[in-house]
Amino acid sequence: METKDRIVLGARELFFKYGIKSITMDDIAKHLGISKKTIYQFFDDKDQIVLSLMNQTLIINQSNFDAISKSAKDPIHEIVLTAEHMRNIFTQINPIVFSDMKKYYPEAWIQFRQFKEKCIFEMIVTNLEKGIKVGLYRNTIDLKILAKFRIEQVEMAMDHNIFPLDKFNLTKVQVELLDHFLRGICTLKGHKLMNKYQQITEEE
Repeated sequence: METKDRIVLGARELFFKYGIKSITMDDIAKHLGISKKTIYQFFDDKDQIVLSLMNQTLIINQSNFDAISKSAKDPIHEIVLTAEHMRNIFTQINPIVFSDMKKYYPEAWIQFRQFKEKCIFEMIVTNLEKGIKVGLYRNTIDLKILAKFRIEQVEMAMDHNIFPLDKFNLTKVQVELLDHFLRGICTLKGHKLMNKYQQITEEE
């Protein structure tokens, strides 16, 4: 692995465990067993590391979402698989990462928002279109409104002013909001299929 990639990976491990704001360049250097001077050969400051990590993360997530879409049996299955993927991500990340990024690293946060508002938005709209076509979602829903609503749901769950970390579990909040979203758009046929997938998940 190239040194630059090692630095980003090492920073990721620390950020995800302790948050971004509290980690210094010294911490990253010590964690990797390299000098701080070596880090500065590739990055001017921690902001650049955060931005590089965000770019890398979004590329990986886009690839994962594409793979999920291709492997899913139906639109509801796609959402279930995507939710499972997101839950796995959230269990690896200290929730404070999101508030740190939003407050202290605007460039990375803007990239995150742009990814959601373009790629994720289009992915949700496509899923809704497919669901309506096969009778799993109500044909009266407004695709753009619901796609935008779903995106804001995810971000709202990460807002510690709304769901304080000492009172709410981030993963649990995301699961509840997704359940609410699905039950609002599904037809009777969709509800039956949704219940089937939930039963399978609970049995696992």
